[in-house]
Order: sequence, then structure tokens, then C-alpha cells
Amino acid sequence: MTNADEKDITVLAGDIGGTKTALALFSSRKGLGSPLAKEDFPSKDYTGLEAIVKNFLSRHDIPHDIPIDRAGFGVAGPVLNRQAKITNLPWVMEESALAQNIGIQSVCLINDLTAFANAVPLLEENDLHPINKGDPAPGGAMAVVAPGTGLGEAFLVWDGSLYRAFPSEGGHADFAPSNPMEADLLESLESRFDHVSYERVCSGMGLANIHTYFQKTRREENAGCSAARLSTAEDPVPHIIRDALNDRQPCSLCRKTLSAFVSILGAEAGNMALKTLATGGVYLGGGIPPRILPALEDGAFLNAFMRKGRMSDLMKTIPIHVILHPDAALMGAARHAITTGCTA
Repeated sequence: MTNADEKDITVLAGDIGGTKTALALFSSRKGLGSPLAKEDFPSKDYTGLEAIVKNFLSRHDIPHDIPIDRAGFGVAGPVLNRQAKITNLPWVMEESALAQNIGIQSVCLINDLTAFANAVPLLEENDLHPINKGDPAPGGAMAVVAPGTGLGEAFLVWDGSLYRAFPSEGGHADFAPSNPMEADLLESLESRFDHVSYERVCSGMGLANIHTYFQKTRREENAGCSAARLSTAEDPVPHIIRDALNDRQPCSLCRKTLSAFVSILGAEAGNMALKTLATGGVYLGGGIPPRILPALEDGAFLNAFMRKGRMSDLMKTIPIHVILHPDAALMGAARHAITTGCTA
């Protein structure tokens, strides 16, 4: 942290998505792990972020003697020239207009994965699940790979006094198959999409795409345990994960799907580690990794992560953790607001 930590700073933090907006109030003196207040709101029920903020503050009866010094909002979409448009929402946000409308002098808009990455230096041992202990280098860069609805990526760099987070759109880079099955998967997806990115195979939509591929090409392996539900499910991901990890009545098709997904995730996490030289560690976030811990520990993930030719020995030294803290994005948005400060 910076000199901002020498006094108590009250921060409003937000994690803003097309479906849900989460808001929380933090005090720097009490630490960013325990919010003073927190609530989720259905985004589509509101005309903009200002309306949600005003509702949140009125519902929690924030005392007048606790002024809110700063606000930081993680946004599901790119932030350019201090402006952001939320994917799947007609909202357009601009820092100075927000500051004026909600009555907070300093307002920051940052990419949601940048916010998430900002939380990494705050996480404690019980907030993390280790996949590879490794040998972290002091001050080494850190990478975040977060498969959820999409595939988010970010990285952190030590500036001599603290870690600073930076955004990436690496999830939209070209998918590179690493074995014959993945090459065939790529060819299959190229018949459906103009561009096949890692997000197409390493996210919620990726799990569904891989499952569809196996269903069409290897029908004899479908145990039938999920086919009926998946054909009508609005979100097939929970069914695929549940049936893949069901030891008593596993679905071989779902297990093969999850195994392929984990291998692809391991390869892409390794790619991100190499591109950022993440000797400080790789952190898996998003909604999927905490739900598939047994699959991440069965060896396929680490094999794919470390299979980097002449760099394999380096890969073995890189720590890998799954982020378990449910409010990491809010903590990170608050940390960014405290350490950076935006609108004057």
C-alpha cells in the first residue's frame, strides 16, 4: 500500500456485470477482508450504476459521520479513456460523471479482471487452494487466469513498493491445440465460428463446446446421464461438472469433457506464465476452478502447464493456486481505489 494507508479511508467497491452488480463498503483501517456492508443487485432492474449506489447507501443507512472517500468499480468490459460500457447492458459509465452523480470525489473504473488481480496481494493462506507449491521468486510477476462465463486474464508487476495489476485480453488469443484431439476440436469449431479463441474452449461456453464436440464424434461414450438435461438446460455447465465428478454414477462423456477442459486450461495457464514470466505465481480465478478442484489435482492440469519444452524446468518452480475467496473482485476494486485514486 501507499501513504494512503496511514489514515482511515472509506471505500465503496463494486463488481459490475451484465447479470449482477455487487457493492460493498470497506474501511482501510479495518482491512479489506471484512466489508462494513455488502449486497448484490440484479443489474437489469436498474437504469444505471448511480441508481444502484443510491439504493445501496439508503438501504444500509450509512452514517453521515462516515464519509465515503473513494470508489472503485470493476467492470465486465474494456475501460478506455475513463469510460466503460457493460457487456449485455445499455449502461455507459464515465468516471467524472459518476463522481458528480454519487457524490464521491474519487471514482475509478477498471476492468473486472484487473480488479480481481488487485486482490491477489491481499489473499491469505485459507483463501487459496494450492495446485503446485513451486518456489516463488520475491517480487516476481504474477498471472491470473479466470475461466467463468468467459476467460479473463490479467497480471501483476512489482514496482518496488507494491504490486500493480494490469489488464489483458489474452483470453481472445488464438487457440493452439497441443494434441491430435485438440486439433480435431479446433477444426470442428472453425466450421462454427470465424475465430476460435481460448475463450471458446476454456470457459463456461468452452465446456459446452467441448461436450458438443465429443457428443457428435464419440457417441458410444455417452452414458446418457446428462444428455436429456443438457439439451434443454439454459446453462449446461453445472450438469457437465456434476456428472463428471460424480464417483457413484459418472458420465464418461462429461468426464472426457472435463478432462479435455482441464488440459487446455493447464496449457493456457502455462502460456500466460511464460508471457508474463510469472515467477511469483499463477492464480486461477473465475467461477469454474473452485468447483473442479478434484479434476485440477489429478495430474492433467500440471502436465499441460509444465509441458513447455526447454522451459519445463522453469515451469516446475512456478506456484499455482486456486482463488477461493468469494469477494476477491470487490477487495481488488477497493485496493485499486486506495492505492491509485482516480477522479480528482
